[in-house]
Amino acid sequence: MSDEDLRTAADTVLARLVGAPTARLREDQWRAIEALVAERRRALVVQRTGWGKSAVYFVATALLRERGSGPTVIVSPLLALMRNQVEAAARAGIHARTINSANPEEWETVRAEIAAGAVDVLLVSPERLNNPDFRDNVLPQLTVATGLLVVDEAHCISDWGHDFRPDYRRLRTMLAELPPGVPVLATTATANARVTADVAEQLGTGNTRPDDGSDTGSALVLRGPLDRSSLSLGVLTLPDAAHRLGWLSEHLDALPGSGIVYALTVAAAEEVTAHLRQQGHTVASYTGKTENADRQQAEEDLLANRVKALVATSALGMGFDKPDLGFVVHLGSPASPIAYYQQVGRAGRGVEHAEVLLLPGREDEAIWQYFASLAFPPEQQVRRTLEVLAEADRPLSLPALEPLVDLRRNRLETMLKVLDVDGAVRRVKGGWTSTGRPWAYDAERYAWVNRQRSAEQEAMREYARTTGCRMEFLRRQLDDETAAPCGRCDNCAGARFEVEVSGSALESARGELQRPGAEVEPRRMWPTGLAAVGIGLKGRIPAGELASTGRALGRLSDIGWGNRLRPMLAPHAPDGPVPDDVAGAVVDVLADWARGPGGWASGAPDAAARPVGVVTVPSLGRPQLIGSLAHRISEVGRIPLLGSLVYAPGHETTHVPRSNSAQRLKALDGALTVPSELALAVKRAEGPVLLVDDRTETGWTLAVAARLLRRAGATEVLPLVLAVPG
Repeated sequence: MSDEDLRTAADTVLARLVGAPTARLREDQWRAIEALVAERRRALVVQRTGWGKSAVYFVATALLRERGSGPTVIVSPLLALMRNQVEAAARAGIHARTINSANPEEWETVRAEIAAGAVDVLLVSPERLNNPDFRDNVLPQLTVATGLLVVDEAHCISDWGHDFRPDYRRLRTMLAELPPGVPVLATTATANARVTADVAEQLGTGNTRPDDGSDTGSALVLRGPLDRSSLSLGVLTLPDAAHRLGWLSEHLDALPGSGIVYALTVAAAEEVTAHLRQQGHTVASYTGKTENADRQQAEEDLLANRVKALVATSALGMGFDKPDLGFVVHLGSPASPIAYYQQVGRAGRGVEHAEVLLLPGREDEAIWQYFASLAFPPEQQVRRTLEVLAEADRPLSLPALEPLVDLRRNRLETMLKVLDVDGAVRRVKGGWTSTGRPWAYDAERYAWVNRQRSAEQEAMREYARTTGCRMEFLRRQLDDETAAPCGRCDNCAGARFEVEVSGSALESARGELQRPGAEVEPRRMWPTGLAAVGIGLKGRIPAGELASTGRALGRLSDIGWGNRLRPMLAPHAPDGPVPDDVAGAVVDVLADWARGPGGWASGAPDAAARPVGVVTVPSLGRPQLIGSLAHRISEVGRIPLLGSLVYAPGHETTHVPRSNSAQRLKALDGALTVPSELALAVKRAEGPVLLVDDRTETGWTLAVAARLLRRAGATEVLPLVLAVPG
């Protein structure tokens, strides 16, 4: 087939894909397709959101399949985008299927369809690549059969990038094992020069010609300008969270079409959703905690414009394809201008004008610091994990590893994935094993990545305060050499929105944010593997030793009480008596708790008994805060202050690590005790007691304290804390 005939065939497929008979590929799109189909090359396409990267791989797929090639495999982290892609492929007569965490019941059927040659496109989530069964039994067959490999959101491959995902690095193995001449396409809208070079280098792995096996050289890189002519960027600097929430509620209907409101945490997203609904707005929440069915419904509602906005965390992120999305608003600033560019890029793809607004908040920095704390661990912790795996006589699961290493579950799992890619460990059925291969801790690289994160955070601060063009600023952060003033942003063309908020909107927002109270769910099961650290606890916590569902004043991650509590409970914050506003709000929480369903003042037939006493958890860092809070509760509620648990001899300086559950329990084992005078008071009181602490992170201190008090005679233990993580 001549180049001219191939171009005509490609345009025909595109017309079917977009449903427009006169549609034609742009020259840069055609160049990518020509490289894949005619030249069987490996290509990296770095182009702005909305450029048409999916058109390239769907058109290439159709042409390659007509030539007898195997199915296209698309690796993508975006479940929402996967659903969009399946529908888009169908329009071009391409049969697409997915294998991801949301459809395990379909995996066997999909595998059978692939074997029968009935699947043109298989979309795979990156975590599948290192699932032992998929990696060992499916991936080898798929690698041999693949006609085109597509790596979507390819910046995730590089740990120099803002969104590195260890699972993606497993692609390096697949690239090396692809048969000669299988084309590869990597796509992203958010790669600076360093990430682009890193990904292009990795694409070269195993890159040989089908005829003579010779090296084809470096990957073809097609990088275009990153301007988005439809986007009007702006920043609104408002005094506090109430002003930001009030402004959003008052101006949401004035924003064009339907769109996305991003929040930095799940708690904030839920808080914003609740308030906007109360104010009459039709919105839906979309977070990492949203059930899959509810996510799909939210996506469908936004696509059909049945909601004004999705209030989302980065769980929605880059993975949503709605060409007529009219606005993106951020309540809180992402930590990276590259991540910000990616998220706002969902707007304005099929409309002439879309509004993009950033409303930064003072809680942003604390949230950045939290996510930064999840970085690759220090060498000592990594070596300890490798030693434990090397000494084990069987694979160790994450729950089995936790008691033996001082790392939280998520951080431990991410570290193991990196070590797996580096060849030091291997994931198998039943857990993780050591390979015994030598491994070096690349301190220089990890330090550089941390410095890069700090530089990105500073860039986001600069973006918010710059007086220059905001689109040009973002493009320069992505090393776009063609960056120039856009003429559309608030600094180029003038602000399009006032920052004033009406008194009524501000009052409503303050009412929402100042509403205190969050439930504290008790621990009901001891963590597995405690025997490995000498603790004889396992299984369910007996009913007679359980804490009850408790209450907290607020979540540290929300934009209401979280902003008040974070500085007060920061690690180096000074101790002191509980502030009056905080004490008053805690009293409100108690009153609401008492009057609520099943509360002791509810009048319900099965209402809980009224607390007969207040007990405190001992604190090494905030004894005045906790003591004064307990005293105020006792005084206002007319509930006797029975006393405090104490640290056992030798444990007076016990530090409970902010680590995984097993390590926390190891530190707590034998550390707390009920003094005889408190035990006598609890026994004489014959009823429920309020257990007061400043905060709870995992619930294990409360669980251990409740167990001791229940054994001392308390009929029920009701935890009451100032803050939970959220």
